[in-house]
Amino acid sequence: MQKQELSGTWPPRSSGLRHDAHMTHTPTAGAAVAVIGGSGFYDLDDAVERVDVDTPWGPPAAPIAVAEHDGCRVAFLARHGVGHRLPPHAVDSRANLWALRSIGVRSVVGTFACGSLTPDLGPGSFVVPDQLIDQTSGRPHTIHDTFADGPRHASFADPYEPGARRAILDAADAQVEVVRDGSTVVVVNGPRFATRAESRWYRAMGAHLINMTQSPEAVIARELDLAYAAVGLVTDFDAGLDDQPDMAPVDQHQVFRVFAAHLPRLRRLALAAAASLG
Repeated sequence: MQKQELSGTWPPRSSGLRHDAHMTHTPTAGAAVAVIGGSGFYDLDDAVERVDVDTPWGPPAAPIAVAEHDGCRVAFLARHGVGHRLPPHAVDSRANLWALRSIGVRSVVGTFACGSLTPDLGPGSFVVPDQLIDQTSGRPHTIHDTFADGPRHASFADPYEPGARRAILDAADAQVEVVRDGSTVVVVNGPRFATRAESRWYRAMGAHLINMTQSPEAVIARELDLAYAAVGLVTDFDAGLDDQPDMAPVDQHQVFRVFAAHLPRLRRLALAAAASLG
């Protein structure tokens, strides 16, 4: 795996949110790190505790599970809820991430399914992105509904926290997993997949991956001062590649089939990275 130098400072000169004064009072689960499961990654088989949390935006997508991994307590939250009940545009990242922070989490490893916009990243590939392009609309993109206590503009030039990215890359090295270090993911509303014209446009923007949930998840994490990074599992080539006109466009059956086939690898990688951050 080829690595790049990680740049940027952490924590950022950020939102200035006085979040501790407003957190829902919940007994700590003693987990400083969490994994968020993407499409097809709904639970941890070895969970030892489940925590119900409320937030200013209602409960998170699912109860938080806590498991022991390599001597570390790791919290887990299914982004889309039990049985994938929430479509991507209905996932409330504010509630999900606030709930994790309220039980003591400070670092988060996100996992997500994605389509590839480039021929060198085929199904089954792992990618640790370093940039994103937000093409979503109509979603709550911030926890700051008012500036009554003063402006809260989060620095977001580098959407993924360097230390959390490094933890995923180092865990991949330890497991002899091939992982692409760095890419740009374009985030679309869904739940429909892209048209061929949109897919070509996203490639022209410089995007390598397409996904439906990385924004506002990464944004909200930054506003809550959570060290957030993510690993994407490529499941398809989106609407096809320009030089392969006969390639069939993605459908949801392919996404879930490929994700399920590689879920054991993704689970091992995400938990190893989380344990190193905890």
